[in-house]
Amino acid sequence: MATHLRVVGGHTEGFGKTYRTDAWWRGPALTFFVFSTFVVYTTWAALQGKYYYADPYLSPFYSPVLFLDPHAAGAAHSSWFGEVPSALPRWIPGVMSPAIYILIFPGSFRFTCYYYRKAYYRSFAGSPPGCAVGPLAGKRRYLGETHLLLFQNLHRYALYFALLFIIFLAKDAVEAFFKDGRPGIGVGSIVLTINVVLIAAYTFGCHSFRHLVGGRKDCMSCGQASLSYGAFKKATWFNARHMQFAWASLIWVMVADLYVRLVSMGVIKDLNTW
Repeated sequence: MATHLRVVGGHTEGFGKTYRTDAWWRGPALTFFVFSTFVVYTTWAALQGKYYYADPYLSPFYSPVLFLDPHAAGAAHSSWFGEVPSALPRWIPGVMSPAIYILIFPGSFRFTCYYYRKAYYRSFAGSPPGCAVGPLAGKRRYLGETHLLLFQNLHRYALYFALLFIIFLAKDAVEAFFKDGRPGIGVGSIVLTINVVLIAAYTFGCHSFRHLVGGRKDCMSCGQASLSYGAFKKATWFNARHMQFAWASLIWVMVADLYVRLVSMGVIKDLNTW
């Protein structure tokens, strides 16, 4: 008697069609909600240009402060290049905000991240929405990073900026333990320290970073005593937890900005030893 078996891993034709019986849609739905929340909040926070500094705490969205508007409430006391150039058209939303000039760098690193690509391709583009689930694009040939999304290949270069920003955020975390030259500790100190630790863990687990420190070799085990092999193994530990650190750091950087913002606005009081 003839039998008709489904191909393992196959799916029926049509968007969302699948032989899977589990709740495969929960992951993409949760990703859609969290990522959308991050994009909306970050855009709003970046356009504010105020309440991003509460001595000695600096919001990670605004670090480093390249330009500043000295008249903005809750603004930093100093910046790398002084005030926002007067030649800039003030009618453009956010042009006076220091965050506008630096968020493009950590933002491009996350947007081109190999893990995040999978996450938002599934959640926002349905390409596909899940393993063995019919894609939104139907039978159209996947072009991916060779045509429309060619810029995704710049991820390895965005990594260099991401590594630099770890230094900036680490500096902010250290300074968060000193106020008016006096050492101490506050809730904000802990919040900013956790922030840089999570972002560093996410960055060190990056596939490009793993390749940078230990890649380009045909035989990794041939040089087990080498510095590159040791770095490769440590990066591999972070890489195995890349998804967890990606989401933890994404959520916590919002928490860090929100905490500094609420303290700067006087909505909450920072508990500290000063």
